[in-house]
Amino acid sequence: MKHKKTYHQIEWPIKDKTLIIEGPVPPEKLEKYAFHEGLVAFRPPQQQKKALIGIAHLEEGRIIIARDGDTVIGYITFLYPDPLERWSEGKMDNLLELGAIEVAPPYRGHQVGKQLLTVSMMDDAMEDYIIITTEYYWHWDLKGTGLTVWEYRKVMEKMMNAGGLVWFATDDPEICSHPANCLMARIGKRVDQESIEKFDRLRFMNRYMY
Repeated sequence: MKHKKTYHQIEWPIKDKTLIIEGPVPPEKLEKYAFHEGLVAFRPPQQQKKALIGIAHLEEGRIIIARDGDTVIGYITFLYPDPLERWSEGKMDNLLELGAIEVAPPYRGHQVGKQLLTVSMMDDAMEDYIIITTEYYWHWDLKGTGLTVWEYRKVMEKMMNAGGLVWFATDDPEICSHPANCLMARIGKRVDQESIEKFDRLRFMNRYMY
């Protein structure tokens, strides 16, 4: 499958400034930007920048960013699922995982995450993919936001809905380990029936185990 990527950009006004939300961003462009010191959810900002550049180099990898001037203040990643996860077992070249989404604390509360998702789906090529995201409560910033697990889940679900991702049932043990965890997905308009059935089999791999 040829991974086409069409760049889109929007302006998003917040408070007294206007953010640029753009992507998929090529690695050479990412190199030129600074990363906000608040982007620490997964690793320190400089290491995170390096990781995103690595994803941008992948044929299927997509990075959408929000920036304030030349400083990246938020991002979202799409790439093939981790080889250790069940979602990679189908070896589907049209299944991408929304791997990470992060917005620096000073910029939260302005729907930046929703806009990142909206720009991600502006590319018509996304209609060729099944996009999944696995939400685990232990990744959520409950302390920083002061939200309960269920309030945070509601916020995450609403944000993912902005990109067309909806809740899907699964028997994945990690997702089933806590009721707030969930699988969300978006099935593109051009995804064939065979791929949808393959995805269904990945969602329910334990149905015959007693």
